[in-house]
Amino acid sequence: MIPTSATISVGMHMRTPLFCFFFWASQLLYVQSPQLPPASNMKMLGLIGGTSWYSTMEYYSYLNRTLNDAYGNSTNPPLILYNLNQQRIHDLQAINDWEAIAALYTEAAKRLRAGGADGIVFCANTPHKVYAQVARNLSIPILHIADATGVAIKKAGLKKVGIIGTLYTMQDGFIGDWLKEHYGIETIVPSSAEKQRELHRIIQQELQMGIFKPASRTYVLQQIEELRKRGAEGIVLACTEFPLIVKPEDVSVPVFDTTLLHSQMAVDFIIGTPGIVQVRRAR
Repeated sequence: MIPTSATISVGMHMRTPLFCFFFWASQLLYVQSPQLPPASNMKMLGLIGGTSWYSTMEYYSYLNRTLNDAYGNSTNPPLILYNLNQQRIHDLQAINDWEAIAALYTEAAKRLRAGGADGIVFCANTPHKVYAQVARNLSIPILHIADATGVAIKKAGLKKVGIIGTLYTMQDGFIGDWLKEHYGIETIVPSSAEKQRELHRIIQQELQMGIFKPASRTYVLQQIEELRKRGAEGIVLACTEFPLIVKPEDVSVPVFDTTLLHSQMAVDFIIGTPGIVQVRRAR
């Protein structure tokens, strides 16, 4: 930890000079790191957000704060945001019109590409249901959230994890299937349709509206505990709103925060060298 004026136990007359020295040294350390590329070499990333805007804010915050910290100054990553109308997406989901949803995401991605984006991020798990349809119409990569998650699970040495997310994520299997096919990871979901529907309701009617109820948080934690008892060695928060109410310290097994992991993948893409800058949860 870099000392601050609040943590240096010296007289008041020495605090300011020492603080300035340590701050200057930290700036110099970051800026002169030979591993970090010049800011002008960073790749531009297109974010498709709005589903929900609360979790989109988390992506935006992670990316900017991480690179500010890495460079030791106010260097921001080159980002373009396309904000979708979430109500329109919900209406199309309700009538099971995923082709129309794919078309909306394809249009958004193409606009971002035209604006200079070198890669695309869907700032949510559920849109990855239409990943293949969008990806085949683009000439730039879409960073898949399940790749970011699968790498982390493999690194942790786990073979079986529980997944909680929207009804579509839990029932349609596009995240679980990706983890199985690409990483050999087994997944389980809450045991009944009723439990899955209640988790979906909490996401769409509360979390995506900025409503955070203690009772709903308790319910989510109960479903996580049930998955643990059924053999889940870790839990994938496969909805980018769940990390807003569930923290790693709340759970007795490893928790895989897909928002944070996807943001890490995005930072690696932007700077072009994986692993030299670490995305950390805000305290």
